[in-house]
Amino acid sequence: MANYRRAFIAGGTYFFTVNLADRRLALLTENIGLLRTAFRMVRPQHPFAIEAAVILPDHLHMIWTLPGSDADFATRWRLIKSAFSHCVPHFEAISASRAAKGERGIWQRRYWEHTVRNEDDFTRHLDYIHFNPVKHGHAARVQDWPYSSFRRWVRLGAYPEDWAGDAGDQPRGFGER
Repeated sequence: MANYRRAFIAGGTYFFTVNLADRRLALLTENIGLLRTAFRMVRPQHPFAIEAAVILPDHLHMIWTLPGSDADFATRWRLIKSAFSHCVPHFEAISASRAAKGERGIWQRRYWEHTVRNEDDFTRHLDYIHFNPVKHGHAARVQDWPYSSFRRWVRLGAYPEDWAGDAGDQPRGFGER
């Protein structure tokens, strides 16, 4: 197994992709209130700014900025995933290794994290987040997806309301994640 090293930068801005273990489920959108509660439970003790977010049925993407003296996004994700898991009714089969670690088996153990390097990098990830529901066929237009920070960014003047049109108008630079 590769020895993956994460970049921990106090006050850093990070892009994340976090997936359910079973990508066929729609737990995140079906339980959006519980997911929001999990974030509200963690943020008072471990603050961070959510710059952008999109919640899809089986995964989510976010951009966070941590406080200037803090680089510990791993604890935040562990607590958020745990809080959500404790609120969702038990339904899943749990492997012996997950049971031994006290895990529910709802989330993939790992997640994708990327340190945002500059404004252009931020903008590319912001676009990726907001176009994701269209890319995955959950919405015909970016503005139609209800679990996204897109409307906030429209109010801030970063996007026109009809940005990216539909699936045929995918912005450039969009790779797979």
